Amino acid sequence: MAQVLEFKLPDLGEGLTEAEIVRWLVQVGDVVAVDQPVVEVETAKAMVEVPCPYGGVVTARFGEEGTELPVGAPLITVAVGAPASGDVLGPADPSARDGRDGRDGSAGSGSAEGSGNVLVGYGTAEAPARRRRVRPVQPTPPTAPPATHAPSRAAAVASHARTEAAPAPAVVPVGPAEAGAARAPHTAPGGPVPVISPLVRRLARENGLDLRQLTGSGPEGLILRADVENALRASATPAASDAAQSVPDTVVTPAPGAAPHGRRIPLKGVRGAVADKLSRSRREIPDATCWVDADATELMRARAAMNAAGGPKISLLALLARICTAALARFPELNSSVDTAAREIVQFDHVHLGFAAQTERGLVVPVVRDAQARDAEGLTAEFARLTEAGRAGRLTPGDLTGGTFTLNNYGVFGVDGSTPIVNHPEAAMLGVGRIVPKPWVHEGELAVRQVVQLSLTFDHRVCDGGTAGGFLRHVADCVEQPAVLLRTL
Repeated sequence: MAQVLEFKLPDLGEGLTEAEIVRWLVQVGDVVAVDQPVVEVETAKAMVEVPCPYGGVVTARFGEEGTELPVGAPLITVAVGAPASGDVLGPADPSARDGRDGRDGSAGSGSAEGSGNVLVGYGTAEAPARRRRVRPVQPTPPTAPPATHAPSRAAAVASHARTEAAPAPAVVPVGPAEAGAARAPHTAPGGPVPVISPLVRRLARENGLDLRQLTGSGPEGLILRADVENALRASATPAASDAAQSVPDTVVTPAPGAAPHGRRIPLKGVRGAVADKLSRSRREIPDATCWVDADATELMRARAAMNAAGGPKISLLALLARICTAALARFPELNSSVDTAAREIVQFDHVHLGFAAQTERGLVVPVVRDAQARDAEGLTAEFARLTEAGRAGRLTPGDLTGGTFTLNNYGVFGVDGSTPIVNHPEAAMLGVGRIVPKPWVHEGELAVRQVVQLSLTFDHRVCDGGTAGGFLRHVADCVEQPAVLLRTL
């Protein structure tokens, strides 16, 4: 007899709490192997393919493409084992779900052995009882009439709550307090609220929001974090709040002459992560910016000579990165971070160099590990690899975190200067504008030279203007006279 197991959205690491379904890789009825990718999801860090730790037949999928699911929400159910004649593969029942990790002894040898480390924080080995979460209701069949959708959802949620309250055939005992928290996490006179994420509950509780007044946008009315945040934004405006309380499901038509409502774009995924990081940087970091114009003619000539000598081509970004690592060796204060809790400045003995890259998914900052140990050729190759991975959406969370200093070449967009925002929790960012012919006094005479504007934004807590100015001046000197780098080679 086949055993139906439920696979939930795993912990993807790096503190991520939700992910958006981008593309399903399997259909209901497909046969999947152990560790076969079943869905492609997008997090605030990157797009990843999620492998399933079970092998069998897919019996159900949860969530359509574009749906945002919290960590721990069901993704698919899989029928494991050869079904006997007359058996029908259906959605997972409570008894099958409780036996998915082999605690009741019903799982086969494949479950006992496990599939290894599928993703960070998730696998098929035995999981502790405290990780039990309330399973949301099954999707409503598409043939259900629209008028009965809300009542059927409420009835389904209530029925599911009663099912979860029934004793489960698990060998590991669950204490009364833990069982109450797992089986009835939030009850109300009108029935249980369809929420499975504790972060969503805490966000609503801290802001005094009644979850019973919300209609979830997740599978079968599941309330997501985005629903709570949208409700909080709406309640921030008194007029919008009054209208929502009096007519909760009615679209308010603006009065004649009133400003029309614009198109609303959710801040989620990469765009949301960028917004959160930049906002935090502005709140926490007392930044300052200094800039200087530099004659890059000799740097461009040096690059042309390197490429004419044969071998792999050297990129301009790699030369600028090499200059940055040399300058950071002289001014290590800027290769640091501030530990606000301990009130300490942490200076790093390595340079994990981030560089801003514009992709179809938005702005990302891949990180070149140990950039101080790489030459121009090695830096060129690593920049090319990470840029290609970013454009293809293959960057992992590890590729996008851990930077200690950022290089931002916004000159590729045809602009001369900018005041960069520090990439929190780093302490500084070097911005490079476009290199263009300009009038320049060279050796006492007016000449047309290749000029670039360099700007440095730094955390004023880690150093004063003298240190920041010394760093920027050293970078400019290396740009104007690349032979200065020979001292550090």
